[in-house]
Amino acid sequence: MNGADLLCETLLANDIEMCFANPGTSEMHFVAALDRQPRMRCVLGLFEGVVTGAADGYARMADRPAATLLHLGPGLANGLANLHNARRAGSPIVNVVGDHATCHLVHDAPLTCDIDSLAGPMSHWVGRAETADTVGERAQDAIRAARGMPGQIATMILHADAAWSQTSRGLPAPLPLATPARPDQTRIDAAAAALRSGRPTVILATGPALRSTQLERLDRIAARTGARLMAQQANGRMQRGAGRVAVDRVPYVIDQAVRTFAETEQVILVGAKVPVGFFAYPGKPGSMLPEGSRVLDLYVAGEDPVAAIAALFDAVGAGEAPPARLALRHSPEMPSGRLTPEAIAIALARHMPADAIICDESVSSGRDFFRSTYGAEPHDFLQLTGGAIGIGLPLAAGAALACPDRKVIVLQADGSGMYTVQALWTHAREKLDVVTIIFSNRRYQILLGELNNVGAGTPGENASRMLNLDDPALDWVKLAAGMGVEAARAETADGFADLLASACRRKGPFLIEAMI
Repeated sequence: MNGADLLCETLLANDIEMCFANPGTSEMHFVAALDRQPRMRCVLGLFEGVVTGAADGYARMADRPAATLLHLGPGLANGLANLHNARRAGSPIVNVVGDHATCHLVHDAPLTCDIDSLAGPMSHWVGRAETADTVGERAQDAIRAARGMPGQIATMILHADAAWSQTSRGLPAPLPLATPARPDQTRIDAAAAALRSGRPTVILATGPALRSTQLERLDRIAARTGARLMAQQANGRMQRGAGRVAVDRVPYVIDQAVRTFAETEQVILVGAKVPVGFFAYPGKPGSMLPEGSRVLDLYVAGEDPVAAIAALFDAVGAGEAPPARLALRHSPEMPSGRLTPEAIAIALARHMPADAIICDESVSSGRDFFRSTYGAEPHDFLQLTGGAIGIGLPLAAGAALACPDRKVIVLQADGSGMYTVQALWTHAREKLDVVTIIFSNRRYQILLGELNNVGAGTPGENASRMLNLDDPALDWVKLAAGMGVEAARAETADGFADLLASACRRKGPFLIEAMI
């Protein structure tokens, strides 16, 4: 077999059976090798940001990496924003980036560039396969890196001649699943002592700690010790809804976040980062914690988060704590008349099916969703983790491919949705069970707010032209139809609720343009 065949076989031997792709000429031998592998599902994205965002969504829900196939440096560069988000989410991804044949590099052809430097900032591991005989080894290096704890971004650069050349190397043995390191008992003891001290303490969690089983343990720890349990502001995946622990997130707005932590003296980080402002603002703090607050990490990268939580559970005697404070299902009264973000959130609380996956890139308009859905049907909540907009529609594609038996609902701001609108075509082509809700206010609403927050004043003509999307107005029903997705517009709360209920009962992609 040639190097491309060896790469395919190595990926499959290590349970990587999904390849999100936007290939070019230098990758054609890998494309041909994929064509010989019916076990590998290949999904085309019409823009590389769709490819990398879908790989992120797949990894978050499948708990294993997908591969991406990208065309040289510019193709990788087009996908970097969503690799940034994936990195922040702790998502494992193996990028395969084609490069020219080694003999062609000397000619400095138009697409020649420094792929290593482009890949570095968004990758935990970067390596090159320069010959067919090294392809299997480099692929295993990439897979090993991607499977780190938390998940990592690995980028393997595949030269065209390494792909097309024959190799005598056999298929490497599948890699054993990595065993995370045991947590440091010193950190466990320090966290337990802090919790027993009686000082006002917040347990701040993210990552695997936000799965339902771990949340129950952390909730019992908090109940036992009088601590407050919270999630960090943006999280890759959170399990919530009826029958699960109700957890608040750190507020996005600086003043609210500062008030949230005003009496806090200690913070125990369970995979989370110290809460800081998304941006700097004149006259406002960067850290949300009071000066002098003590910060402790329960575990660090590479250590087993489940074992760390279990050890802390035992150390504080949380088994004797009252039962976890599980959220109770409720049905808010459905409003009528004008369509508002609050009405959308209430409709979702009423109509989203059990085990739905919510992909949230609603930015400012969807903030009501969280407080309105504590008692909704159990669901997984996936967020924009790195702040690089354009993730919502691709994230939903990957999540739907990872969990084809579950309804995926996207909360999508209209401005950020235009970054990767091509993902709707992938929704249609793959017949994905995705309901897309477009929050159509025809402006970058969050930036209008930020203009005021940074003290820059009221927008004039130039600022307004940079922040409004109403000239011409976006028509998402027509945009969706052009991509092969059925769509309808809702202008009232009643109309939206009816459309959502219908969309949740049916299979396949559907888009609702919510005029707010």
